[in-house]
Amino acid sequence: LAGSVLLRLRRGIAGPEAPQLKRPRNVVPWQSKAEWDQVMVGLYCEDCQTQRDALDRVAVWKSRFGSKMPLAVECTADLIRCKLLDASGVLKSRELILTYGLALVRFANLITERKQKKITIPLRHLAKELNIPIWIVDLRHELTHGTLPQLGTCRKGCEAVLDWLRHSYWSCQLGNNLVEEGEEETEESSEADGEDEMDSSQDDLEKTPDEQKHQELCGRCIQICCFFFLH
Repeated sequence: LAGSVLLRLRRGIAGPEAPQLKRPRNVVPWQSKAEWDQVMVGLYCEDCQTQRDALDRVAVWKSRFGSKMPLAVECTADLIRCKLLDASGVLKSRELILTYGLALVRFANLITERKQKKITIPLRHLAKELNIPIWIVDLRHELTHGTLPQLGTCRKGCEAVLDWLRHSYWSCQLGNNLVEEGEEETEESSEADGEDEMDSSQDDLEKTPDEQKHQELCGRCIQICCFFFLH
């Protein structure tokens, strides 16, 4: 009897009714991986109508997930909206600079705030750690505190950030198993959110209510501007 118990302990089995741990799965706002792939391709294509259709799908995702929407998806959508406004020709140069500037500043703030600890870390150090070009941080500082940059610089910054988002988030997600919306909806949302963010290996710092309101306000400002000028 003692030998049987010892053998079972070595195998790590507490008894015949020992429960097996189920691997947690993610809950995501998209209906399927095919939809996610379609949106990714649509956002990064050069056809304006296809990009608008992809932005409409992102808006649906946002309505489902709210403040838990992956930051990389939101930032990508903001920058694509800027490009569409630029291509429409309805905004003057200064208005375009302000539109690009808001999206670029929002990207720098939202992406790097996940790495901030109790002691504030300079953005340049965080950008280097995340492989974000340092000149993007300098551009953010210029937009916030200095003289507004040239429109060409803002366009260059937009393309650089979109390229960074594509390599750091969208391309990395291609190899992940994306759970269809509606599956495992009873799981804790914090686990799902942590898996779907840009960098799932990083600590998920929860936002305060004020930070969530600020993030949603900035996003709505960009959406309202785009809706006004594109319609």
